[in-house]
Amino acid sequence: MAAGTLFTYPDNWRAFKAQIAAQYSGARLKVANNAPAFTFGQTNRTPAFLNNFPLGKVPAYQGDDGFCLFESNAIAHFLSNEALRGATPQAAAQVLQWVSFADAEIVPPASAWVFPTLGIMHFNKQATEQAKEETKKVLSVLNQHLNTRTFLVGERVSLADISVACAMLWLYKQVLEPSFRQPYPNVTRWFTTCVNQPQFKAVLGEVKLCEKMAQFDAKKFAEMQPKKESAPTKKEKPAKENVKPQEKKKKEEKKAAPAADEEMDECEAALAAEPKSKDPFAHLPKSSFVMDECKRKYSNEDTLTVALPHFWENFDPEGYSIWYCEYKYPQELTQTFMSCNLISGMFQRLDRLRKNAFASVILFGTNNDSCISGIWVFRGQELVFTLSEDWQIDYESYSWRKLDPSSSECKTMVKEYLAWEGEFKHVGKPFNEGKVFK
Repeated sequence: MAAGTLFTYPDNWRAFKAQIAAQYSGARLKVANNAPAFTFGQTNRTPAFLNNFPLGKVPAYQGDDGFCLFESNAIAHFLSNEALRGATPQAAAQVLQWVSFADAEIVPPASAWVFPTLGIMHFNKQATEQAKEETKKVLSVLNQHLNTRTFLVGERVSLADISVACAMLWLYKQVLEPSFRQPYPNVTRWFTTCVNQPQFKAVLGEVKLCEKMAQFDAKKFAEMQPKKESAPTKKEKPAKENVKPQEKKKKEEKKAAPAADEEMDECEAALAAEPKSKDPFAHLPKSSFVMDECKRKYSNEDTLTVALPHFWENFDPEGYSIWYCEYKYPQELTQTFMSCNLISGMFQRLDRLRKNAFASVILFGTNNDSCISGIWVFRGQELVFTLSEDWQIDYESYSWRKLDPSSSECKTMVKEYLAWEGEFKHVGKPFNEGKVFK
């Protein structure tokens, strides 16, 4: 059974396909679609993200085993079961036919018509009228096909229904008012049947059909556009010789700022604005323990003779805590390289936690017979993952136990995991490979 994380932005209909497919198949899917877990326009431009998804586009999927996919149809297909994909070669081909139909015939006119009503594209009368006519043709084809059918392929919901319904979602919510959809009763009957299935509702919530066709709002469009610095007037412009270097540098930075928005299309730019998150550790008192110094010792000095003594001499048990973690699903671990990718993927997604945490996680065993466990040092006394949505993507796949820093058990485990050697009596499998989060 598939298990992983879907990176997207809120209300992305393309991501809905994968989420609904997962509801039907039972795949364990976590969704990262809000700051600080995922900030569209920022997170998807980081080197770590681009290393896995070179185009930087969403939705993007990363499995707990490190397997990565981009393109919404591929992700939805991967997260589906046989019933959704088509149980026979003929059914599978028909599913693919309707998935392609959605992308090629529905999405283009739907975007041209709906986007201006959402304020993310400028209104063009000719383009909108053409989009309406193309939408009528699409509805006619669907209405004829559904004249004697409940669903698009077979007698049950398939990936065909999921893909086509998601592609038509904003049409039905924004512009297909009763008079427009009246000639196509079979399509509306099918659409309402789909979106009222429990698996659809779990992702989409209640879908209210449009009562009045939405129109382009120039004011809303203006508000959605990225704001750019206006050029200074001649009166405001200071004499060149009086401009201080620092002031000049600031002005150059301001002028350069809009470039990030200009690289995005209109839809992406409108969705990219997210409020900055607060520091989850702001409420904690200052600590005498300097995490960065400890990390430098561990990276540059001998672990047993320098780094460990430095750690215990300076560790602040009031300001920091030590935890043991163990992966809950060792039976799902197959190839060891995939398990290593699982650990690395977790560390990549926890990059913002770097200044307040340190960890050494080890894979024990061999292919199809392994387990993962490790030691973590956190700022504060609570399990830090609960303090921020950005850190909650992977931690539930592990069991966590807080250790007593003064106990011999804790000292032994810290020594073994940081040195990557020892008896590891609690594990019972040979050491394979370790990963350190610094």
